[in-house]
Amino acid sequence: MNYTLFGNTGLRVSQIALGTANFGMRWGHGATVEESTSIFNAYAEAGGNFIDTAEIYQFGQSEEFVGELLTGRRERFLLATKYTSGAAPDADRLVTGNSRKAMVDSLEASLKRLKTDRIDLFWVHHPDGLTPSEEIVRGLDDLARAGKILYAGLSNFPAWRLSRAVTIAELTRAVPIAAAQFEHSLVRREPEADLFPAAKALGLGVVTWSPLGGGVLTGKYRKGETGRAEKMGGRVFQAENSEQRTRILDTVLAIAEEHSTSPDRVAIAWSISHGSIPLIGPRSIDQLKANIGAVSVNLSEDQIRRLNEVSSLAGSAAAVAASSQDYGVAISRIVA
Repeated sequence: MNYTLFGNTGLRVSQIALGTANFGMRWGHGATVEESTSIFNAYAEAGGNFIDTAEIYQFGQSEEFVGELLTGRRERFLLATKYTSGAAPDADRLVTGNSRKAMVDSLEASLKRLKTDRIDLFWVHHPDGLTPSEEIVRGLDDLARAGKILYAGLSNFPAWRLSRAVTIAELTRAVPIAAAQFEHSLVRREPEADLFPAAKALGLGVVTWSPLGGGVLTGKYRKGETGRAEKMGGRVFQAENSEQRTRILDTVLAIAEEHSTSPDRVAIAWSISHGSIPLIGPRSIDQLKANIGAVSVNLSEDQIRRLNEVSSLAGSAAAVAASSQDYGVAISRIVA
């Protein structure tokens, strides 16, 4: 796996980040500790060094698994985690949201589960619609000055809030907002209109989640598989529910055949071509091996053009729905 500089930092990270939302079984679905270990080790052996988790993932069990898996090799990885939703289905209102109290309480709990003394990249998972940007920036700066976090990032924030937070941090000489994370795929290209240009102008590292559209771009749902469509209640999932999406998947499958490879690799390779770090979330070792194979797929200019044209926003019959607030509701009700 090749490495790339992450935004305006000096970090050299792998082309693909490993998301660990499937590490654990507390959501009622996911990967056992044995399966998670196999996935983590295979990713590391392939040269991957960017691990992304969150307190909400498997209600804390993902962080627990990752903490064990990092034992003896902590310095080989960039460790990122997130706060906002709490680590329990009935998390108290004081430990959820973006407030400084929730931030500090969540971080301390994450440090214990992850068996570490610092978080390399600490994400605010999604906006809560309540906490001012000034409070978020000041809280992150306090954590950085205390040595608890090294870098700060905003996940699923709209471009205007991202820009405001970055500016506040600059003007107050607080720890910089170094990164942005948001959904992006061939069936979710809206961020190209605002978030990508904002991140580039601000010098932010970009991590994009769900490069496979919740699995729809693998073509598996055409074969009768259910995956995230059922196991997550249909949330955080992009369905093949329009003529354009059918054309997109048809094109992905055709290009995969041209390369004698799998469609997931084509979709992830397309994501990499945008200069972001796609975040994969495999539930099995087979999925992990297939996904990371994307780094060996070299899409031609013509193939990228075909994918861009068929997935163009101008060709969409209706806007794809998912605001940052919708994401917050979805993730907090993930097992409802």
